[in-house]
Amino acid sequence: MAASELYTKCARVWIPDAEEVWKSAELTKDYKNGDASLQLMLEDGTSIEHTLDPKTKNLPYLRNPDILVGENDLTALSYLHEPAVLHNLKVRFVDSKLIYTYCGIVLVAINPYETLPIYGTDIINAYSGQNMGDMDPHIFAVAEEAYKQMARDERNQSIIVSGESGAGKTVSAKYAMRYFATVSGSASEANVEEKVLASNPIMEAIGNAKTTRNDNSSRFGKYIEIGFDTRFRIIGANMRTYLLEKSRVVFQADEERNYHIFYQLCASSHLPEFKNLKLSSANDFLYTRQGRSPVIGGVDDTKELSTTRNAFTLLGINESYQMGLFQVLAAILHLGNVEIKDRDSDSSVIPPNNRHLTAFCELVGVTYQDMSQWLCHRKLKTATETYVKPLPRLQATNARDALSKHIYAKLFNWIVEHVNKALITNVKQHSFIGVLDIYGFETFEINSFEQFCINYANEKLQQQFNMHVFKLEQEEYMKEQIPWTLIDFYDNQPCINLIEAKMGILDLLDEECKMPKGSDDSWAQKLYNTHLKTSSLFEKPRMSNRAFIIKHFADKVEYQCDGFLEKNKDTVNEEQINVLKASKFELLMELFHDGEKAISPTGQVQGTGGRTRLSIKPDKSRDSKSKEHKKTVGCQFRNSLQMLMETLNATTPHYVRCIKPNDFKMAFTFDPKRAVQQLRACGVLETIRISAAGFPSRWTYQEFFSRYRVLMKQKDVLPDKKLTCKNVLEKLVQDQDKYQFGKTKIFFRAGQVAYLEKLRADKLRAACIRIQKTIRCWLARKKYLRKRSAAITIQRFTRGYQARCLAKFMRRTQAATVIQKYRRMYVEKKRYRQKQAAALAMQTILRAYMARQKYQALLREHKAVIIQRHVRGWLARCWYKRCLVSIVVLQCCIRRMRARRELKKLKIEARSVEHFKKLNKGMENKIMQLQRRIDEQSKENRSVNEKLVGLENSYTAESERMRGELNRLRGVEEEAKKKTNQVTSLLEELEKLRKELSATQQEKKTIEDWAQTYRNEMEKMVSELKEQNGSLKKDKDDLNRMIQEQSQQMTEKMVRSIAQETQQLETDLNEERSRYQNLLTEHLRLEEKYDDLKEAMVSSNVSKPGHRRTDSTHSSNESEYTYNSEYAELEEGSRAAEDVTRGMDTSLTLKLQKRLTELEQEKQSLRNELENKEDQFQRARARDDAEFKKARGAELEYESLKRQELESENKKLKHNLAEMRQSLLGDAAAGAGAPGSPAYKVLLEQLNASCEELDVRKEEVLILRSQLVSQKEAMHHKETMTEPSVYAEDVSKLKDADELKQACIGLKDTNRSPRFMRKPLEVSDLLSRLRSAAPDFHKLNEDGELWLVNQGLKETIRLLEHQLQTQRRTYDNEVESLRSELQNVKEENNRQQQLLAQNLQLPPEARIEASLQHEITRLTNENLELLAEDPTASREARVIILRRMVDLMEQLEKQDRTIRKLKKQLKVYSKRIGEMGAGQTEGQTSPGQMVDEPIHPVNIPRREKDFQGMLEYKKEDELKLVKNLILELKPRGVAVNLIPGLPAYILFMCLRHADYVNDDQKVRTLLTSTINSIKKILKKRGDDFETVSFWLANTCRFLHCLKQYSGDEAFMKHNTQRQNEHCLSNFDLAEYRQVISDLAIQIYQQLIKCMENILQPMIVSGMLEHETIQGVSGVKPTGLRKRTSSIADEGTYTLDSILRQLSAFHSTMCQHGTDPELIKQVVKQQFYIIGAVTLNNLLLRKDMCSWSKGMQIRYNVSQLEEWLRDKGLMTCGAKETLEPLIQAAQLLQVKKKTDEDAEAICSMCLALTTAQIVKVLNLYTPVNEFEERVSVAFIRTIQTRLRDRCESPQLLMDTKMIYPVTFPFSPSSLALETIQIPGSLNLAFLTRV
Repeated sequence: MAASELYTKCARVWIPDAEEVWKSAELTKDYKNGDASLQLMLEDGTSIEHTLDPKTKNLPYLRNPDILVGENDLTALSYLHEPAVLHNLKVRFVDSKLIYTYCGIVLVAINPYETLPIYGTDIINAYSGQNMGDMDPHIFAVAEEAYKQMARDERNQSIIVSGESGAGKTVSAKYAMRYFATVSGSASEANVEEKVLASNPIMEAIGNAKTTRNDNSSRFGKYIEIGFDTRFRIIGANMRTYLLEKSRVVFQADEERNYHIFYQLCASSHLPEFKNLKLSSANDFLYTRQGRSPVIGGVDDTKELSTTRNAFTLLGINESYQMGLFQVLAAILHLGNVEIKDRDSDSSVIPPNNRHLTAFCELVGVTYQDMSQWLCHRKLKTATETYVKPLPRLQATNARDALSKHIYAKLFNWIVEHVNKALITNVKQHSFIGVLDIYGFETFEINSFEQFCINYANEKLQQQFNMHVFKLEQEEYMKEQIPWTLIDFYDNQPCINLIEAKMGILDLLDEECKMPKGSDDSWAQKLYNTHLKTSSLFEKPRMSNRAFIIKHFADKVEYQCDGFLEKNKDTVNEEQINVLKASKFELLMELFHDGEKAISPTGQVQGTGGRTRLSIKPDKSRDSKSKEHKKTVGCQFRNSLQMLMETLNATTPHYVRCIKPNDFKMAFTFDPKRAVQQLRACGVLETIRISAAGFPSRWTYQEFFSRYRVLMKQKDVLPDKKLTCKNVLEKLVQDQDKYQFGKTKIFFRAGQVAYLEKLRADKLRAACIRIQKTIRCWLARKKYLRKRSAAITIQRFTRGYQARCLAKFMRRTQAATVIQKYRRMYVEKKRYRQKQAAALAMQTILRAYMARQKYQALLREHKAVIIQRHVRGWLARCWYKRCLVSIVVLQCCIRRMRARRELKKLKIEARSVEHFKKLNKGMENKIMQLQRRIDEQSKENRSVNEKLVGLENSYTAESERMRGELNRLRGVEEEAKKKTNQVTSLLEELEKLRKELSATQQEKKTIEDWAQTYRNEMEKMVSELKEQNGSLKKDKDDLNRMIQEQSQQMTEKMVRSIAQETQQLETDLNEERSRYQNLLTEHLRLEEKYDDLKEAMVSSNVSKPGHRRTDSTHSSNESEYTYNSEYAELEEGSRAAEDVTRGMDTSLTLKLQKRLTELEQEKQSLRNELENKEDQFQRARARDDAEFKKARGAELEYESLKRQELESENKKLKHNLAEMRQSLLGDAAAGAGAPGSPAYKVLLEQLNASCEELDVRKEEVLILRSQLVSQKEAMHHKETMTEPSVYAEDVSKLKDADELKQACIGLKDTNRSPRFMRKPLEVSDLLSRLRSAAPDFHKLNEDGELWLVNQGLKETIRLLEHQLQTQRRTYDNEVESLRSELQNVKEENNRQQQLLAQNLQLPPEARIEASLQHEITRLTNENLELLAEDPTASREARVIILRRMVDLMEQLEKQDRTIRKLKKQLKVYSKRIGEMGAGQTEGQTSPGQMVDEPIHPVNIPRREKDFQGMLEYKKEDELKLVKNLILELKPRGVAVNLIPGLPAYILFMCLRHADYVNDDQKVRTLLTSTINSIKKILKKRGDDFETVSFWLANTCRFLHCLKQYSGDEAFMKHNTQRQNEHCLSNFDLAEYRQVISDLAIQIYQQLIKCMENILQPMIVSGMLEHETIQGVSGVKPTGLRKRTSSIADEGTYTLDSILRQLSAFHSTMCQHGTDPELIKQVVKQQFYIIGAVTLNNLLLRKDMCSWSKGMQIRYNVSQLEEWLRDKGLMTCGAKETLEPLIQAAQLLQVKKKTDEDAEAICSMCLALTTAQIVKVLNLYTPVNEFEERVSVAFIRTIQTRLRDRCESPQLLMDTKMIYPVTFPFSPSSLALETIQIPGSLNLAFLTRV
C-alpha cells in the first residue's frame, strides 16, 4: 500500500510536541511522493507546515480510527507506535476512568490517586472462572489467569509487579493476594488466607513510608509465595525481602517521612500501655521530624496502629512480643535524640544524665555507662594489642545512626521471619503463586547506591521480560504455522555484564571495600580506567570526577560515587553490638544472638512440612561472625537477585506495570511526559515494538468474515469461510507481505486493519448516504403531505370560523339594526308623543282663541254681508230693471231694423219665381230643423224647470239651515259672552298651575338628584360589598384549596407512609426470611460436614455391635402431644365398654338417636326464632307507618297555619287599600287630584285591578284549600283500606319538607324585607304625594308596593301548587311501593311454603343445613334489594342481617362439629359392637334377613364411601416403605405415569393410619425416617435437577396435606365435607410442619443452586456474546488478549439455549406437580440470576457497551418476556428483576449529548445505581465511525444530577442473592379415598383402610 493512499486529505497524523510529547494534526492536502513537507491543521484550527527529515524522509505516525481508540488491549491498535499507545492510555484513564489496560501479556495499571469501587467481593466473583480476554482489564483478571494456569498446567506462577515509587505496586500486589485468598479459600480451619492478608498492614507499617512521589511507598522489595495444596486451596505463604532502605531510619528529605510505624507509635503515645515508652509528638524526635511532614492527609495513625496490632495478633505474635517490638522502636527514636558534643577536635562526649540516652538504656536493658562510652569511642585491634580510640563528633553521630539502622534492620528481619513462621503449615505444598512487589526503574537528580541496585534489578527483570515476550511471539507463530522470521529486539545483557561480570562495577566496588584505605574517589578512578574505553554503555560526566553514567535500557543515569563504599560495607561498631547482646531484654537478645536466622532475610526454618521451594539455602560455611560482617551489601543483593531470577524462570510469569500519571498525586490527571518516561522504562513500548515488527493484528476467519462482510459481493461468498476470506483479502490488499494466513487466524501487519476499516467505513458511508437520501426524501414528502393536510385543515377551519364570524356579525348587525330601529322608533315615538301632547295643548288653547277671534270676525262679516246683500240686492234690482228696460228698447229697435230688412228681402224674393222655388225648398228643410229645435228647446225647458225646482227646494232647505245656524250662533254668542268673563280666571289659574309645575319639577329634580346620589352610594356600597364578597370567596376558595391540598398532601403522605411502612415491613419480613433461610443453609452445611466427619470416623473405626442411639434431632417429647377432649372421653367410654353387655351398646345408639331428635328440635327453635324475627320486622314496619302518619299530620297542620297566615296578610293588604281609597275620596276636592282628574282615574284603575286580583287569588286559595282537604280525606280513606306495610319515609323526603318550610318562611321575609321596601310608605305619605299631584302620575307606584303585593300572591300560589304536586307524586309513589311490597310479601310467602315442603322431604340431617342456606340466600337478596333501593336506610338492616348470618353460621359450625364428633363415636361403637356381638347377631337374625344375606357380600367392594383414605403398614415394613418410596424411586417414571405428588399422598395416608390408631411412636418414626431419607437422597443426587424438583414438589405437597388435614379451621375452608372427615384426630403435628417447611426451604435452595449451575455457562454467551440479530453488531479488532467470539460456533450457547433450558425446567416442575406460586418464585429467581450476571458482565466489558449491543440485549429481554407471557408467568415479578438490565440497554441506545438527554437518563434509569450509570457511560464504545463517544462533560452532568441519590455504592449486583421463599397454602381437591397405589412402586405390603 503506497503512502499516497494513506496520507490523503483529512488523514490524521501524530507530530512531536515539546509539551504534550505528541500532538494530533490533520492533513489539509494530499501527500505525493517527493514532497518535502506536509500541510497540516492542528485540532485548535492552526495551520502549520511540517517539514520532513531530508535524510530519512520518514512520514509522521498515522493516527488510528476513532473506533479503535480506547481499546482494552494496546496490541489491538492498527498502528502500533508510541503516540498511539500514549493516546489510548490517556483516553481510557482520563475520559473513561479506566486504570487498567492490556499491552499484550502485560497489564498496565495507572495509579488513579483515588479510591475506586472495583475491588469488592462482587468484582472478585465476577472475574472468577472467566477467561482473561473476556472481561475488561483488571488485576483480578491477571490473578485469575495465574490461578487457572496453575490448576490447569500444574506449573508454578509468578506475578511481577513493577513501577516507580507511587505508581501503585503495593496496592496491586495486595489486591492480587486478596483475590487468591477469596477465590481459593483455605484447606484448614486456621484461616490461612486471612493471615496472608494480615501480613500486608504489618509490612506496610515497618517497610513503607511517605515520599515526595507516594504517601505509601514501599522502601523494600518483596516476593511472596502463596502455597496451595492439591485442591488448590491456600495452605500457607512465605515472604522474601530485598534491599530495605535503612538510611530512611536516620534521614528523610523534605516532604517525606520515616517508616509509618514510628508515627503510629507517636500518635498513640497517650495510651496507657505506651506510657513507659516515654514517647511524645513526632516533632520531638530527630528521626521523625527531618522531613517536616509528620502527617499524611486522610490517614489516622492511631487507627493504623490498631490495625497493625490486630494483624500481629492474628499472626500469632502475642501482646508481650508486640510491646517488646514497640520498646525497640521507641528506643531507636530516643537514640536518635542523643546529643553528642565535641570535647576537642578528635573526640566527643555525651553529657551526663542525658534523658534520651537514659530512656534508650531503660528500654533496651543496657547500662548507661557502657552505651555512652561506646557511642563516643571505638576499639581498634592489631596483631599484638587492642586500644580504644575516641571518635570525633561527626563520626560518633554516624556511628549512632549506623547503630539505629542496624537495630531496625534486625527488627525488620525478625518480623519477616515470624510472619513467615505464622504463614507456614505442615500440609505439603503442591504448587505456589509468587507475587513480586519490587521497585521500578528510578532516576533522580542525585542517584546513589540504592538507585544503582534498583536499576540493576530492573535490568535483570527487563531481560527476563524480553525473553518471555519473544518466546510467546515465537510460539504463536509456530502454532499458526506462520513462516518465522527473526525479530530484532533490544538485548540488555551488555549492561548486565557491565554491572555484575568479573571486573564489573560491583566486583570493583567489593574490591575497593577490602582495601585498607579505599575511598569513593579511588573506586571512581578504577571505573574510569576499566570501562571508559571498553564499554559503550559506560560514560564519564564532563564536569565531575566523582560520578559515572550508565546507559540502561530505559535511560541514561548519572550516579554519584559519594557513599557507595560506606553503604556497601554497612559497618556497625562491634562494641556497641556487644553492649546490646549483653542486654537483659529478651527480644533484643533474640535479635542479636540468633544470628543465623537474623542474618539473611532469605533464610528458612527447617521443618516446613515438606514444602518444595526453588530458593537457594544460605551458605553453611559462614560460621564466624567476622565472615558474616565481611559480606557486602552488593554481594548479598546480587545473590538474592540471582535466586529471584532462578525462581521466576522456573515459573510462568505474569506482568503488571504500574504507571504514575503525575507527580502531584492529583486524581485522574495525566502527564504525558512522565507517562512516556515510565512506558519506556517498564518495557511496554518494547513489547509494542516487538509486536509491531511482526503481525500484531490477528483475526479469526469467522471474525474477519463477520466484520468485513460488507466489502464482499454476493458472488464472493463461498460455503468455505476460510477460502472466502482469502479471495476477498487478495482483492483488497495487493501486497501479500502485509498479511499471512494461519491455521485459524489471519495475521496482519501494522496499519492493515486501519486500511480495511477505512474501506469498510467508506462502504458503510456510501450505504448510509443512500439510506439517508431515501429516508430523508420519504420524511420530507411525508412532512410535506402532513403540512399540506394540516394547511388544508387549518384553512377549512379558518374559513369556517371566518364564515361563522361573518354570519354572526351579520346576525348581530341585523339584530343591532332591528334593536336600533325599534329603539329609535321608541325614542322618536316618545319624543313625538311628548311634542304631540305639547302641541295639542298649545293647539287647543290657540285654536280656541283663534276660533273665538274667527267667530267674531265671521259674525261681523256675516252681518255686513247681510247689509251688503240687501243693499246690493236693491241696487241690483234697480240696475236690472233699468237694464231690462234698456234691453227691451234695444231689442225692439234691433228687431225692427232686422224685420224691415227682412221684409225688404222678402219682397224682393217674392218677386222672383226661382227664388220662390228655392225658398220653398229651403223652407221645408228649415221647417224640419225648426221643428227639431223646438223639440229640443222643449226638453231643455223641462230640465231647466226641474233644476229650478231643485234649486228652489235646496234654497229653501239652506235657508232653513242657515236660519237654524243663525239661531245657534246667536245662542253661542250669548254663551261666549258668558264665558268671556271666565277667561281671565282661567288665565290666572293657568299661571298658578305653571308655577306649581315649576316647583314640582324642582322638587322632582332634587329628589332625582338625591335618588341618583343614593343610587350611586348604594352601587358603590354594593360594589364594595361585592369586592369584599369576592375577596372573601377568593379567600374561602384559597382556604378550601389549601385545605384540599393539605388534605390531599396528608392523604398522599399517609398513603406514602403506609406504603413505606408496608414496604419496610415486607422488606423486614423478607430479610428475616432470608436470614432464617441463610441460617438453614448454614445449618445444612454444618450437618453435611458433620455427616462427612461421621462417615470418616465410621470408615476409620470398625463399628461395634450394640445398642445404637437414635438421632436426637427430633426428640419424642411425648408430653407435647396432647389428645382431644372428645377423644379422651371416647377412650374412657371404650374402656368402660369392655365390661358392659350389648344392651348398653344399644342404649348408646338410642342416645345418639335422641341427640338427633334434639338437633331437630333445635332446628325447629331456630325456625321459630326466624318467625319471631319476621314478626318483629312487621311490627317495626307498622311503627314506621305510624311515625309516617304523624309526620304527615304535622305537615298538614303546618300547611293550614301557612294558609291562615297568607289570608291574614291578604286581609291586612285589603284593609290598607280600603283606607287609602277612603282617604282619596274624602280629600278629593282639596286639589288637582280631585275625582275626574287623570291622576285620580289612573290610581283608581290600579286599585280596582289590585282588588280584583286579590279576589281572584282568594278564590284560588279557597279552591286549593278545598282540594287539599279532599285529598287528605281520600288519603285517610285509602290508608284505612290498605294494609299497613309501608316503610318509613326516606330521609331525603323529610329534607324536602324542611326545604318547603324554609321556602315559605323565606317568602314571608322577602315580602317584608327592606330590599323591597327601601322607603316604607304609609297611607298618609301616599296621600301627601297625591295632594301635590303633578301631571307625572307614574311616581305614584315608584317603589312598587302594589307590584310586590301582586308578586307575593303569585309566589304563594306557585308554592302551594308545587306543594300540591309534590304531595300528589309522593302519594302515588307510596301507593305503588305498597302494592309492590304486598306482591313481594305474597311471593315470599309462596316461596317459603315451597321451601318448607322441600325441606320436609329431605332427611333430618340435611334439613337444618338446607333451611339455613335458604335463609342466608333470602337475607342476602333482601339486603341487595334494600341496598339498591335505599343505600342509607339499608345500613341497619344490613347490620341485623350480618349479625343473624354470623349467629346462624356459628350455630351451623357448632352443629357440624357435634355431628362429626357423634359420627366418630358412632363408628367406633359400631365397630366394637360388630366385634363383640358377631355371634349374637347371627343367632338373632330373622328369616327375612337371611334372604338378604346373598346380596350383602356383593355391596362390600362398591362401598367406596366407607374407605377412610388411610394406608396401614406394619412397623417392620417402615424401612421397606422408605426405601421403595423415597430412596429407590425414579422421579421420571412417577412424574410421567402417575398423579403428581403421589409419594406425598401415600406417606400422608400412612401417617393418617398411625394417627388413627393413636400410635405416637409410629408417627414419630415415620416422619423422622421420611425427613432423613429425603435429605439422604438429596445429598446423594443433589446435582440432578429432576430429583431435586421432584422432592421439592412432594415435600411441599406433604406439608400442605399436614396443614389441610390438621383440623385447624384456617386450613379447612376449602375442604369438602368428606375431606374434613379425614382430618387428624389425635396428634398435633405443628412442630413437624415447621421441620418439613425448613426441609422444603433447603430443597428449594438446592434447586436454585442446581439450576444456577446449569444456566451459568449459558447466560453470558446467550445474552451478550451471541448475535441474536445477525449483522447488527460488527466485531471490532482485538489484540493479543482475545475475547470470546460473539459469533455462534458449534458448542456455543445462544438465547435459544437459555429458553429451551428454562422451558425444560418449567415443564419438569409442572410434571412433578409443583405449586404454581412456587414455580413463579423459582422463575423469578432464575430471571434475577440471568439479569444480574448479564449486567455484571456488561459493566466489566468495554467491548459490550455499544449501541448495537444494547439493541441485542433489548431483543433478548423481549424474548424472555415473550417466554413469560407464553407460560402465563407475567405476574410472578420475574420481569421486574430484569429492569436494571433493560435500563442499561436503554442507556446504551439513548442520546447522550444535551442536558435534556441527561435529565431523561436520570428519570429513566431508576433501577440502576449512580456508579452503574457512570460506569456504562464510561465504557460506552462506538463500534462504527458513525457513533459518537460520550463526552466527559456529559458524564459530569449525570454525576451532578445523581449526587442526591441515597443508594449503595456497590457497582455489581449480588449474583449469590436468593429471594426468601414462601410456601402459600395450596389445598388439594383430590380425595384420599380415590387414590390407587400402582404395582410398580412395590408397595403391596400397604393395606387400604
